[in-house]
Amino acid sequence: MYVPPHTSLWVWPMLYGIGIINAEKSEFNEDQAACGKLCIQRCEFGIEEEWLTVCPEEFLTGHYWALFDGHGGPAAAILAANTLHSCLRRQLETVVEGLLAPQPPMHLSGRCVCSSDPQFVEEKGIRAEDLVIGALESAFQECDDVIGRELEASGQVGGCTALVAVSLQGKLYVANAGDSRAILVRRDEIRVLSSEFTPETERQRIQQLAFIYPELLAGEFTRLEFPRRLKGDDLGQKVLFRDHHMNGWSYKQVEKSDLKYPLIHGQGRQARLLGTLAVSRGLGDHQLRVLDTNIQLKPFLLSIPQVTVLDVDQLALQEEDVVVMATDGLWDVLSNEQVARLVRSFLTGNREDPHRFSELAKVLIHNTQGKDDGATGEGQVSYDDVSVFVIPLHSPGQGSGGH
Repeated sequence: MYVPPHTSLWVWPMLYGIGIINAEKSEFNEDQAACGKLCIQRCEFGIEEEWLTVCPEEFLTGHYWALFDGHGGPAAAILAANTLHSCLRRQLETVVEGLLAPQPPMHLSGRCVCSSDPQFVEEKGIRAEDLVIGALESAFQECDDVIGRELEASGQVGGCTALVAVSLQGKLYVANAGDSRAILVRRDEIRVLSSEFTPETERQRIQQLAFIYPELLAGEFTRLEFPRRLKGDDLGQKVLFRDHHMNGWSYKQVEKSDLKYPLIHGQGRQARLLGTLAVSRGLGDHQLRVLDTNIQLKPFLLSIPQVTVLDVDQLALQEEDVVVMATDGLWDVLSNEQVARLVRSFLTGNREDPHRFSELAKVLIHNTQGKDDGATGEGQVSYDDVSVFVIPLHSPGQGSGGH
């Protein structure tokens, strides 16, 4: 197992597999990883507990895995790897009593201001998992603030995507801000556990922001989308376009302002926000500006993740059921189906290997380096840094429902 420079990584043998390859885009690996055991204690003001500690049985324990894909240097990814888990622990400690209650109470103090409070909570459909989702969202925002302050103080720049998995109370929470991906692979199922956030997938949100605050474009960009960048010869012609309120397309007569550089340009992996950034969510990038301008990208970026909840307790788990988390360097060259074939083939043939999950992570990375083993039939090469977690959901010695 290779641990990138300056990465905080806590290891429980055989709990998961990890593999990382540096594509040498920078001196340090722009991909960073972190994992550990979460100990959630009752929040007491003025007391700062260590994150890794012996956990009293009456409080919650869980596990945490995270991948950070940096851009513009490794600084933001390193900070995130060393910071986000602490932010998450603090956020979970503020809601831990609500997590342990049969139903999250209106007042953590137990005070009953209104006798109908439990009914109001129930009508809103608020469950314990909603408190975990809120804690993850708040932790990402807190971590983003910390990164902004630290990078400004040190004169550094950069940003990173963040993909986090948290196992807590029989559920797996997958939080994603960026273009990394997590999938569940079972014998007869592939389930995508995250969505990628790019300028294309968040086109309407980004366009609407430019519509509400046109000054963000400084008169240099057009918020409208066209099938291609318009040319002078298109002036006066009626061409296809769409705006923030449109899923479909329409036609408009081309005006001079439409010839400006598009707010979102390119397609697929080549799509860029303001001609600069390939992702629309992540941490950092507080100082990022369009080349040779003072136009900031941060107002268009979200640090808040989308959270998917997998109810592990409801799955009839088998030994070969795993979650694969990886940065975009893997998914650039391997599809979900190709990864699933590699997972099933390898685990079936290596049941007795105590290090099979770590070895599987290496196999997945091996298949991004143009070394086709016949399982994918492609032999494509990823020139990006590649990081992979393989997380087994089934625990040895437990029945089909164990995790």
